[in-house]
Amino acid sequence: MRLREPSRLLSLFLAVAGGLVLWSAFPDAGVWPAAFVAVAVLYWALGRDNAWWNLLIGFLFGVSFFLPHLWWAHESTETAPWIALSALEALFIGGFGVLWTWVRRARFLRRRGWRLAAAFAVLFVAVEQWRAEIPFGGFPWGRLAWTMAGTPTGRAAWLGGTVAVSLLVAFAGALLALAVAGLVRAVRTARAARVSPAEQPARVAGNRTVTVRSSVGRSVGALALGVAVAVVPLVLPLPTSANAGPVETPEGQQVYDAGSDLAEDGQLWAGAVQGNVGEPGLGAFANRAEVLNNHLEGTYVLAEDFAGELDVVLWPENGSDLDPQTAPDVARGLDAASTAVGAPILVGAQEFPETGGRYNVSLLWQAGQGVIGRYAKQHPAPFGEYIPLRSILRLFSDQVDRVTTDMIPGVNPPYVDVPSRLGQDAYRLGTIICFEVAYDEIIRDAVQEGAQVLVIPTNNASFGFTAESTQQLAMSRLQAITTGRAAVQISTVGVSGVITPDGTVVRDTELFTADQFVVDLPLRSSITPAVAAGYWPGWIVGGLAFALVVAGVVGGIGARRRARG
Repeated sequence: MRLREPSRLLSLFLAVAGGLVLWSAFPDAGVWPAAFVAVAVLYWALGRDNAWWNLLIGFLFGVSFFLPHLWWAHESTETAPWIALSALEALFIGGFGVLWTWVRRARFLRRRGWRLAAAFAVLFVAVEQWRAEIPFGGFPWGRLAWTMAGTPTGRAAWLGGTVAVSLLVAFAGALLALAVAGLVRAVRTARAARVSPAEQPARVAGNRTVTVRSSVGRSVGALALGVAVAVVPLVLPLPTSANAGPVETPEGQQVYDAGSDLAEDGQLWAGAVQGNVGEPGLGAFANRAEVLNNHLEGTYVLAEDFAGELDVVLWPENGSDLDPQTAPDVARGLDAASTAVGAPILVGAQEFPETGGRYNVSLLWQAGQGVIGRYAKQHPAPFGEYIPLRSILRLFSDQVDRVTTDMIPGVNPPYVDVPSRLGQDAYRLGTIICFEVAYDEIIRDAVQEGAQVLVIPTNNASFGFTAESTQQLAMSRLQAITTGRAAVQISTVGVSGVITPDGTVVRDTELFTADQFVVDLPLRSSITPAVAAGYWPGWIVGGLAFALVVAGVVGGIGARRRARG
């Protein structure tokens, strides 16, 4: 059940259209079924048996997707870096096109519909995984899994993380392509039979009738299997709350319950402050004191109704760009706010060690004590927080010099311990700073180290009114499902959100508004299959993809020898 090899013009059209369809599956458009359609279109577009041509087709598909998907990179820098990042990521899709050309030459895949679909899915997800790891630590933006937050397919994250979700989407999309192939074949055969029925021998007409029925049957089977693949995660036993949502306290205050009935180790009451900035975009942090003061003011608003009732107050990444450990006035401001609210504050700041460079840190600040917990970002964003190959890249764009001090990676585990206000054991927060939410291994490490809840401080101010923050929120939702942990994404400017362990958003904020809220977070210690599996899903997919490529190359060589002999 194969599609007829498309013309070059048609495959070019499909590549561009497919990339745009995939873009529509992600926030802010969020038409998640489009992800399946996009995979099907890519499968069709790569139908020609020419590796160089499929390199071009895959690249065009990738460029058509990544340019609009990463538009926020243009907002935060300039045109050249945005195009360069999009082109680099698109090259991986082009490479996939080459590998797929080879893989389908394997003898055991020839004219085997569901096997072809499975091989296509495995190879696509392997390339997606490699793209998340290389170069410079990878860039996982644009993974198929991120489209599936809040969908039946997305629930598979609990079982196998983002690898499992992407694998199901790619498999179902390829099956959709095969279903279309069968229908197209049936329609063409039926039309041929109607052209001149009087001139056809009865045997030919009968064979065509059988072919039509067979093609339709295979199409229905492929479509049914694709639907089953997409919805089968509904049977997985995700922790689902009956209490989640806004709750009014006896005093009339509103608290957002993130699944208190799912708590295994008690509950944590956290305040969260989205302080906002006066100027969206590149000039957002021109006045550092303004950003700090906005978050201090938000903390005082929380103190008016919840003083002494919170375990911690969560600030975003760069809530204070000034280091309170070296700036006495900032330290005094944090002391006063922490005293007023009666809880330590998790502050996003920058540290500048004497040895050079800078750290992006989350500091747990307690009034009168200062820093009582610290996490330094392990995975600084290349080209955003540090510049690899600076001297070479400066030849192409002076934007590299906007990052004046390269960020250096932290080496401490991704968590912070919060003392219990009730005198019980400390609560462990998994602290995942900004883009780190896209890197599965950091999330897993946090939970394996005992994190009971996830906190994602982020700074989205320089991205303006783009979809960057909502794309990130979708990632936070998938990671909540993967780990079985409630999560809070707290941003300087939005979108901030409160997420239950099954990925449901019970509170979110608007972009570029000042806001604050209180959340009741369930503390959980159970380990999901995805966390227990660790790196194995990615390793298995990568190993299978390598085996498929070898089998395809061997099959292609054998076919050429038989053709010559």
